[in-house]
Amino acid sequence: MISHLYAHIPFCPKVCPYCSFYKEASDRNKTQAFLDAMLKESELHAGRLRPVTIFFGGGTPTALSTPQLQYLIGGLRQRIDFSAVEEFTIEMNPATVSLEKAAALRALGVNRVSMGVQSWDPGLLETLGRVHSAAQARRSYEILREAGFDNVNLDLMFGIPGQTLAQWRESLIQTIALQPDHISAYCLTYEEDTEYFVRMTRGEYRPDETLDAGLFEVTMELLGAAGFEQYEISNYARSGRECRHNLAYWLGSDYLGLGPSAFSTLQNERWKNVSDTSEFIRRIASGEGAADFREALDADTRKVEQIAFALRTNRGVPTSLLPTDKAAQLVAGGLLREESGRSYLTQRGKMLADAVAEDVI
Repeated sequence: MISHLYAHIPFCPKVCPYCSFYKEASDRNKTQAFLDAMLKESELHAGRLRPVTIFFGGGTPTALSTPQLQYLIGGLRQRIDFSAVEEFTIEMNPATVSLEKAAALRALGVNRVSMGVQSWDPGLLETLGRVHSAAQARRSYEILREAGFDNVNLDLMFGIPGQTLAQWRESLIQTIALQPDHISAYCLTYEEDTEYFVRMTRGEYRPDETLDAGLFEVTMELLGAAGFEQYEISNYARSGRECRHNLAYWLGSDYLGLGPSAFSTLQNERWKNVSDTSEFIRRIASGEGAADFREALDADTRKVEQIAFALRTNRGVPTSLLPTDKAAQLVAGGLLREESGRSYLTQRGKMLADAVAEDVI
């Protein structure tokens, strides 16, 4: 049975210029057909699904109205056995939070929220093209607590064009003061097919690796001192509040993805749904199936992925999986440490995580 379910909701109030995930502007003429396609796709897999974790991502899942979310989640509950669900996360944009919607989601079984704040600085929010204000993000956080959510993640971003170390430090301090249960702090990357990438190629934006490293160091320092454990390179949690769904990805568990652009991995096969909402709807309605890419996963591929992802976590990897000579060099260089048969990134190693992973695989 598959224990981890992802649902991709592609609609957004506004398409952010840095985002490379598959998304599109909200379209009320398409929404009902999309919801019906999601439910029909779930029926194809219902017999092998008994989720322990569920994650609604996007896009912006809460760009859907309260009745639409009730229709979708209620429909999934009718088709899939939800009796084993322990963690049910939904991503939210602060501009899409209301007490009515939050209460409805709680009633539907959602027990964890990941809200994309990104920054508390008005100028940086404008640079990012966000549709919410800092004040609105604070109020949305308060609403989530009022609605009874006791497991809330706040997403932050550093490396934003024009961002200073002082601004980032202040953003972290303000976030810590709210006492969330989990904080995700991602370094902005310039992905192809985004406006930011185009602006970088024009020379308007220039990544600064030295500054980014300093921002990352401050992140680890302040969040660690505030009692957040860095259980993955970009993710920090209070004790017991790690995102179990994302840990399942990082530790190599099978998972099923529903919706346009969603990936699934089951045993020795991986597939990806078509990254086009209209085509997704058409394919599901016609009975064709939504996958437009499939690959077989051999033992070597799974091993490489296990090393690359697990090494980013505080669980590390069995030292026996690493090439002996490479591991020894990385330990000698202060990038890895070994303990009880497992290898872990050191603080310095975390700064160079991608390079370390490439070196050992």
